[in-house]
Amino acid sequence: MATPIKDVILKENAPTTILFDKHVEFLREYGKNEDNFEFGMTDYLRISGMYWGLTALELLNQTHSTPQDEIVTYIKNCQDPESGGIGACLGHDPHLLHTLSAVQILAMYDKLDAIDVEGVIRYVVALQQPDGSFTGDKWGEVDTRFSLCAVATLSLLKRLDAINAEGAVRFVESCMNFDGGFGSRPLSESHAGLVYCCLGFLSIMNRLDIVKRDVLAWWLCERQLPSGGLNGRPEKLPDVCYSWWVLSSLTLLGRLHWISAEQLKRFILACQDTETGGFADRPGDVPDPYHSLFALAALSLLGQHEIKTINPTYCMPQHVIDRMQLSPQILRD
Repeated sequence: MATPIKDVILKENAPTTILFDKHVEFLREYGKNEDNFEFGMTDYLRISGMYWGLTALELLNQTHSTPQDEIVTYIKNCQDPESGGIGACLGHDPHLLHTLSAVQILAMYDKLDAIDVEGVIRYVVALQQPDGSFTGDKWGEVDTRFSLCAVATLSLLKRLDAINAEGAVRFVESCMNFDGGFGSRPLSESHAGLVYCCLGFLSIMNRLDIVKRDVLAWWLCERQLPSGGLNGRPEKLPDVCYSWWVLSSLTLLGRLHWISAEQLKRFILACQDTETGGFADRPGDVPDPYHSLFALAALSLLGQHEIKTINPTYCMPQHVIDRMQLSPQILRD
């Protein structure tokens, strides 16, 4: 007898429209109480958490409701004067993940001059390895996520010329698998989140020609389950964040129409918390800014009119990318 597919069942009373006002309130208030247990336990991702929440608010046209000067000052104080990198929180070691998040926020606010830009460039360049890969920080972990973080940061700063671009592309290409997907390193399992990272990297580098376009698009389409939700790997439950990782990848491949958009939209809307606002990973779970951003970003790719247009490469509002005159590659028929 065949093993049942792992999935979730959507309730009949699940929300079917976007709870705009509730999401705005949820995102505005999240993390303001420094006495909360959650606040103290999330120091290690503070800057990235700010990127998730602030970008979500921008997609909802609510950037004017945030204290921009205070945010810019905080980011500036998180930059390490020695290495040039930016940490997750005051007093934390710098890391590429948080350096990119900081640069994305400042680019959105048109405030990149608030930090030591040359220091950031120096930090990113120093993390590239002889094989073209990047470590996330000085401790040496290599992952294709960091390849995306490196080139996205440098492209936003208009300094892609600072790294060994050919070596960086060769490393990412070496992480491509027989199924068209990508893993964290050579011979690692394909994963939808890492597929996005590698396609985003190749989009910025204008090298999407190296992908197995339709083989990969088919693998991505197989991530959709009967509930309409998407998972990251075979035999995993759906998670609303994969709505972004998979949809953005299919958009870059020019194959967004290969999945059921209506079924996916139904799943995403069912992940809303009708009491507090925000999106959770799955219906009935606790909402957070991470899943809220990627749910809203996915709805933007699906054409939700209440949400601003998102750029599929940078996960930033398209108007910001246009203002910066960036043109990441997207494959089209």
